[in-house]
Amino acid sequence: MTTPTTLTARALLFDMDGTLVDSLATVERIWTGFAERFDLDPAEVLAAVHGVRGQDSIARFAPAGLDHDALLAELAAGELELAGTTVEVPGARDLLAALPATAVALVTSADAELAHARTSGAGVPLPEVVVTADDVARGKPDPSGYLLAASRLGVDPADAIVFEDAEAGIRAGLAAGMRVVVVGGHESPTTQGLPRVRDLRQVRAAVAGDGSVEVSIR
Repeated sequence: MTTPTTLTARALLFDMDGTLVDSLATVERIWTGFAERFDLDPAEVLAAVHGVRGQDSIARFAPAGLDHDALLAELAAGELELAGTTVEVPGARDLLAALPATAVALVTSADAELAHARTSGAGVPLPEVVVTADDVARGKPDPSGYLLAASRLGVDPADAIVFEDAEAGIRAGLAAGMRVVVVGGHESPTTQGLPRVRDLRQVRAAVAGDGSVEVSIR
């Protein structure tokens, strides 16, 4: 059961996959195929890739001597082909519609092309501020993406709330000095004590006269 919580912030920063859009079937199909191709344990690979940049997962799991750029391009093409099957995480459109452009950003481990394709496939509008895998030298769990988004919005990290579903992203938000709301069922020592919602229908946002955003979690 979700504990009713009210938070006040200057910006809300959202992960994409599993937070705003549901691409789980695609991710599992692509990365299970990758694991089987290289005789890896699919369960081990799937446990590690969620919320992580593709190039970082390839560097971790692909056998030595392969052309990582070519493999990344191949996997990316497969993900783009399936992007139209992505669906909205319930409540995502309504929550984004309640937020001013100056108070919202997307921070994703996908590249820019895939971010556009998946949000379009799910009918979820992209915020004006978008930070993708192309924008940072180090992906989640490094905090660079979330810190860059806060900088682009002109807010202090302590005044931002991150919505994340995966371990790497949750750790990234916390390392950035931000408050984190867990979306979905992921549990780990990292998530202990953090606010949690099943999906974004449990979140309401109201903009105050001073431009701050009051976030109610029910």
